[in-house]
Amino acid sequence: MTLASNAQTGIIRTERGLTIAGTRITIYDVMDFLKAQYPPKLIRDKFNLTDEQINAALSYIKANSTQVEAEYQEVLQTREEIRQYWEERNREHFACIATMPRKPGQETLWAKLEEQKAKHASDKP
Repeated sequence: MTLASNAQTGIIRTERGLTIAGTRITIYDVMDFLKAQYPPKLIRDKFNLTDEQINAALSYIKANSTQVEAEYQEVLQTREEIRQYWEERNREHFACIATMPRKPGQETLWAKLEEQKAKHASDKP
């Protein structure tokens, strides 16, 4: 459902927000990667975009930086609120699962999992 369009840039406003025309990829998705210092070519490849689509997104972000940054901050806030909601909602459920006894015969698998968790924890800075 297209609510508004900017035909010159290839960016449209949908119910998800500013979106690259012909895709379901929002400008905010692209901004996540830009903020993480990804180069445009890698972002293009990550989302399977054409050169025209990634250039339209980057041009739109640059030309409308104040508006896009404000909307991006709203999106980040909404994401955090949703994450917190689900984390709280599932806290008891995950605690219950953690106390359940393990199935017999899977000791080797659990040992391997614990080993991988320890390795992953030691790799973090």
